[in-house]
Amino acid sequence: MPSIRVQKPGLCVTVQDIGRIGYQQYGIPVSGVMDEFAFTVGNFLVDADKNNAVLEIPYLGPSLEFDFDITIAITGANLTPKINNQDIAMWTSVNIRKGDILSFSNIKTGARAYIAFAGEIDVPFVNGSKSTLLKSKLGGFNGRQLKMGDIIEIKNPKIIKKRRSLNSKYIPSYSNFEEIKIVLGPQDDYFTKKGIDTFLTSEYEVTKEADRMGMRLEGEAIEHKDKADIISDAAVFGSIQVPGNGKPIILLADRQTTGGYTKIGTVIKADLPKLAQMSFGHKIKFKQLDIEEAQQEYINFYKKLDEIRDSLNIANEKRYSEKELKVLKKLFGNRLK
Repeated sequence: MPSIRVQKPGLCVTVQDIGRIGYQQYGIPVSGVMDEFAFTVGNFLVDADKNNAVLEIPYLGPSLEFDFDITIAITGANLTPKINNQDIAMWTSVNIRKGDILSFSNIKTGARAYIAFAGEIDVPFVNGSKSTLLKSKLGGFNGRQLKMGDIIEIKNPKIIKKRRSLNSKYIPSYSNFEEIKIVLGPQDDYFTKKGIDTFLTSEYEVTKEADRMGMRLEGEAIEHKDKADIISDAAVFGSIQVPGNGKPIILLADRQTTGGYTKIGTVIKADLPKLAQMSFGHKIKFKQLDIEEAQQEYINFYKKLDEIRDSLNIANEKRYSEKELKVLKKLFGNRLK
């Protein structure tokens, strides 16, 4: 089978797709890609299924040797990708030939890059997903990050004859300061008015304690009315916990399924990719939206992906199942097109 040999592993490179949906009730985290926008666009560019597994690369890229021809696309953070030591473009389809070596150099912007393939990474589905959950050694490539000497097999590789490039107006710019939009709750009533004002007016800094599970922030302490502990309830991607020290923690893709700290707010779906591209020392300020505004941002996020798909002349496909559509129409009514 066509394969890729890992010459250098990079830093914690893993196989990811959209995640392990429907198993949180059994204590199994969703996991999946940190940046859904870069992930989805990468698959658009190589004419792959929208949930085709990719390689997620934080900060430091690997060196990969190909023994076959295939089209790839690299999206997300700019880690200076090269083929045979020659710089290549991002956010565009690129043809790899047998014997080529894909490598990366300095990080310029962002934190996580994605390699999408016009083919399938041949690892097993575990609970319906190829995503790697490192803490449980579940899914992906033997449940772990890539190591030197690993052989990654690719099924059904192909070369895309017509080059696809993302229009520059859609390419995100990554900053070391981001305004992150949130909806208050579900435990905002556990905080004083002063505490909520502090949360919404202060600037917070990403600490070194940030990984795929969560992101600890440093800044003004947020005041509770009484205690920080609650009976454990559900945690989602973007939940903002505030433990007893008053310093917020944003839960991310590999978060636990439940948590026992008060959650002052939740990051909206459309701003999760911004978090994925932030790292140590970057600054965050939170902006409150009401639920209707957050719903509209959700709709706009997927409308933009639809526009990108259409701009690349990709055949339309159903984004939602009939069951999903019924639920979403109840939530969003006529705003869902």
